[in-house]
Amino acid sequence: MKKALVVWGGMELHTPERGAQVVRELLEAEGFTVTVTGDYDALGAEDVGSNDLVVPVITDGTLAPEKMANLVDAVQAGTGLAGYHMGLATSFRSSVPFRYMASVYWVQHPGNIITYRVDVGDNALLAGIKSFEHTSEQYYLNYDPAVEVLATTTFSGEFHPWRKGVVMPVVFTTMHDRGRVFYSSLGHTVDELADGPVREILRRGLLWAVR
Repeated sequence: MKKALVVWGGMELHTPERGAQVVRELLEAEGFTVTVTGDYDALGAEDVGSNDLVVPVITDGTLAPEKMANLVDAVQAGTGLAGYHMGLATSFRSSVPFRYMASVYWVQHPGNIITYRVDVGDNALLAGIKSFEHTSEQYYLNYDPAVEVLATTTFSGEFHPWRKGVVMPVVFTTMHDRGRVFYSSLGHTVDELADGPVREILRRGLLWAVR
C-alpha cells in the first residue's frame, strides 16, 4: 500500500489544516495510507523516505538544516513531492535547498482576488480538462525553466501594466533527481478544492508525483 505524508501549517488565511484533509481524502480514495500532521519535523524525520509522496500544505515556516537534508535526500531518492497554491511556492522561504527542489517561488498576486482564465495545454496529465475562468489570487511566480508547464494564465495588465501579456505557469511538473515534483498555484482556500477542475487537477497531480 502506498504511503503519503501531509504536513500543514502557517498562515490561517490559506486554511492549511482543512486543505490537508482534502489531500487526505483524495489520496485515501486511491487506497493510500495517509499521515496528516502539523509537526514540520515530520518532513525531516529519518524515515521520511519511506513515504511514496510528501505534501507540504505550509506557508513559510522553518526546518532545521539537517532535517531539510533528510527531506531533500528522500525526494532525490524517489519520494514524490507535491504542492498547491502556498505549498511549495511559499513553504520554507529561507531554505535554498528547498527552493531548488520546489522549482517555484511566489512573488506577487496583482489585484488580489480577481477572475482570470486558466489555459490548459495539450498534455496527457490534464487530458479532458478544458480551460476555465477562475476567481482567486492570480499567482505571479519565479520558476525553474526546467519545469514542464501544463497550464498557464496571462496577466492582463489591469493592475500592474508593466506585466501586461506575461504568460505564467499555473500547473507544472518536474524532476528533482529521481523524485517527481508537481505544483498547482490554484487553491487559495479550501473552498476552491471542493469540486470542479481545481480539485481534479490536484488529484491527478498528487497521483502523478507518487514514487
